[in-house]
Amino acid sequence: PKKPQHFSALTKAEDIKRLLSSMAAYQGSPVVRCALWFSLYTLGRPGEVRRAEWSEIDLDKAVWEIAEEKMKKRRPHAIPLSCQTVALLEELRPLTGRWRYVFPSARMDGRPMSENAVRAALRSMGFSNEEMTAHGFRSLGSTALNTLGYRADVIEAALAHIQGGVRGIYNRSDYWEERRAMMQGWADWLDGLVAHGDSLPWLHA
Repeated sequence: PKKPQHFSALTKAEDIKRLLSSMAAYQGSPVVRCALWFSLYTLGRPGEVRRAEWSEIDLDKAVWEIAEEKMKKRRPHAIPLSCQTVALLEELRPLTGRWRYVFPSARMDGRPMSENAVRAALRSMGFSNEEMTAHGFRSLGSTALNTLGYRADVIEAALAHIQGGVRGIYNRSDYWEERRAMMQGWADWLDGLVAHGDSLPWLHA
């Protein structure tokens, strides 16, 4: 059997706060900066984030709908967007809205952002591969949300994890309303970790 792969991630509140402060101070590409925040707010897989398309996102309904062919388990998945995520995308849209991808390649050649872009940004902020990875945003979020007391089933649904066994066959609920409340609570909790204010800068830190 294939051994599970564990991705490095920060899980303590003080380390997460350090990550947020570093992301806010990041002086690189504004597209990469937004991809960092988007990854953290949505907890999407790195490949799903990189290949996110504007056509998949409804800002009025605050939802990101991902087609099954893009998903690891080949099932369509929808992610409710917090107010913070919607604001982030509204600021980003003038920069990349004319392109297919929300986070296009820096070469503007029709391709999505490089899979190394977020990793390189994390390294430039001083986080080693042993501390934090692009995929680590999901581990960070899962650990924090469980610690904050959200229901495990709701967290697993938010991460698009499919339950095994008989329960996984019969439990088809996606806990949408709970997930929407949780993702907003998650974004609010992250904002609360940042000193000197209750909101986070995105493009203009």
